[in-house]
Amino acid sequence: MANQVLVETSARHIHVTQEVLETLFGKGHELTKKKDLSQPGQFACEERIQVIGAKGSFPAVSILGPVRPETQVELSASDARSIGVVAPCRESGDIAGSGACKLVGPAGEVEISEGVIVAKRHIHATPEDAEKFGIKDKEIVSVKVESDGRSLIFGDVVVRVSPKYALAMHIDTDESNAAFVKPGMMGEIIK
Repeated sequence: MANQVLVETSARHIHVTQEVLETLFGKGHELTKKKDLSQPGQFACEERIQVIGAKGSFPAVSILGPVRPETQVELSASDARSIGVVAPCRESGDIAGSGACKLVGPAGEVEISEGVIVAKRHIHATPEDAEKFGIKDKEIVSVKVESDGRSLIFGDVVVRVSPKYALAMHIDTDESNAAFVKPGMMGEIIK
């Protein structure tokens, strides 16, 4: 296969502002790195919080660091439905008018009026990767994934180009389960 990209599953997680972090964990709290993620500078944290919707909750959702300018909760469509949250499919950072929920930590809680999304499937690429594959920032492509009995082509994949990225495609758990994606699996970028 030409134009290969690593396919990674992005499970439910949260990005928080410093203010929200301190409300949930206490004044002056800093995120505790658990492990680095594939994207440079990004990491999973020891801190976990409860996410509460109208019909249910998830008791221990992982926070990803570093802190961000906006709080954002990323769920799969199944996750959002199961806890009664309306979460539109959006690119990361596009939270205006998105879903609402309550976040609960050991030191406090926060009601967010927007910020819950189902992340659009996307490819992180460096400018060099983009040139090599003949793709550009914000372009919409498809990615073919070959698996045992559940091969499929993901359409509507947003290309995101930055020198700060490492080449990888990110899909949520619903999408990963649909295609039997396993760690280390590669996909083929097609236009």
